[in-house]
Amino acid sequence: MQLRFVGCGDAFGSGGRLNTCFHVWGSEANFLIDCGASALPALKRLEIDLDAIDLILITHFHGDHFAGLPFLLLDAQFSRRTRPLTIAGPQGIETRLREVMEALFEHSSKTKPRFDLSVIELTPKQSRNFGAVTVTPYPVVHGESGGPFLAYRVEAEGRTLAYSADTEWTETLIPLAHGADLFIAEAYMYEKVVKNHLSLKTLEQHLPAIGAKRLVLTHMSDDVLSRLRAIQHLTAEDGMVLVV
Repeated sequence: MQLRFVGCGDAFGSGGRLNTCFHVWGSEANFLIDCGASALPALKRLEIDLDAIDLILITHFHGDHFAGLPFLLLDAQFSRRTRPLTIAGPQGIETRLREVMEALFEHSSKTKPRFDLSVIELTPKQSRNFGAVTVTPYPVVHGESGGPFLAYRVEAEGRTLAYSADTEWTETLIPLAHGADLFIAEAYMYEKVVKNHLSLKTLEQHLPAIGAKRLVLTHMSDDVLSRLRAIQHLTAEDGMVLVV
């Protein structure tokens, strides 16, 4: 199973990086985690087969994680996709998706897709199977607007992938990523503690308890990007591929 960082940037395009979107694929699994505003052109630039994607997991409703969905769905409609697609995310995702579709492309939410589209709400700490993929959502802390906020532990093809999503430190991250083959963790700040986001130094204090086998940092601000040479952990780059 492999993971490609289609986009690994923050909401402000720090370092010229694209909005969050991860593509995971293997012999049985083919899905996205988050679909930020820049996702569709980024996916096409990387020549990723959009028709092969079965599932899109959304962590929350901020535009740099969610606003690419209307573009992706319209592209699927006009390219005459026939393969079923499932979009899963926090409570309220069906309403939020309809609202953003209408805000960006009026009447688009009222057009029946040519393919079977399922929009599913996920409940924190309740695992859900999507074919060969098992998803367990965990609640995280990222402010008052744009939520509920979920992090994901995903099991597929004998591997476990964990993603913190955007969050300040919360003890939930320990069971989320404990023993995971790969932990994708936000490191928005280097040392400074700010509300709703995670700093690298805070994360490092808890890595022994988390016990993930491999760590990669994402969603980095200029504060972290300016110190990449001093960081010992693997850091994501747009287009980078990892074998899980």
